[in-house]
Amino acid sequence: MIRSMTGYGIAVHDSGNTKYTVEIKSLNSKFLELSLRIPKAFSEKEFQLRTECNKQIERGKVNLSINVEQSGSAVKAASIDATLLKHYYEQLKAVSTELDETTGNLMQLALGLPEVVKYTEDTISEEEWKLVEKTFQQALANFQQFRGDEGAVLQQEVSNRINIILKNLDQVEIEEPKRIPVIRERLNQYLADAVGADTIDQNRFEQELIYYIDKLDVTEEKVRLRTHCNYFLETLQGADANGKKLGFISQEIGREINTLGSKANDAAMQKLVVGMKEELEKIKEQLLNVL
Repeated sequence: MIRSMTGYGIAVHDSGNTKYTVEIKSLNSKFLELSLRIPKAFSEKEFQLRTECNKQIERGKVNLSINVEQSGSAVKAASIDATLLKHYYEQLKAVSTELDETTGNLMQLALGLPEVVKYTEDTISEEEWKLVEKTFQQALANFQQFRGDEGAVLQQEVSNRINIILKNLDQVEIEEPKRIPVIRERLNQYLADAVGADTIDQNRFEQELIYYIDKLDVTEEKVRLRTHCNYFLETLQGADANGKKLGFISQEIGREINTLGSKANDAAMQKLVVGMKEELEKIKEQLLNVL
């Protein structure tokens, strides 16, 4: 089963004083482009989060955010070094007096000087991290479920289009024998108009016709195209991430369709080939979003 590269997952844990929200979302990318937006307190856990994302998400442009909301009783207030504040204030006041400047905003200036206002270093306990990790794993599970659901829709979509290509191939096999008498008649008419019907060497004409028709034979292309399409459908059912593999198979399908079109030399067959190309282009667009 295939999975979409687009995904979204969110999980919330509210412990009363603190609410943890983990959100994961991704878009298409050839590689894993992981962007983390987490509180400073979780900095030491960043490597662990990245490792887990690398292992489970595999590919995509991914944004992971962890948000922590604390109630009033849980918010840690900043502290002021009163001694240092007074020291700065007295120095500023002395300089202002010496320069005959106003002293109206000295307190504000002093508060902005280094080390006056100190914030408690953000840290988390092991118990808190276990809660966050559990929330992260739940968000990741929701994210993977979203990817799987989207992948199921994509799988049905591309399967239907491959089956349309196979139906067109069945029609090509019906139309192909009809073109030989038409080609024979057309060439015979060209020769009759050019040199006269009485002067045509029928044995030589048959030899040249066989050689010409052999150049237009599409038996190998039909067999390879059908084989590639069946392999594509088989790969869709695989358990692994198959986006790149499906892309390679679609390229082979395209080559056979193009060769079939160049050898068709028949309006009805060309019309069927154009329909195949149209379906294949839609498949390629969908595969850009397959993991």
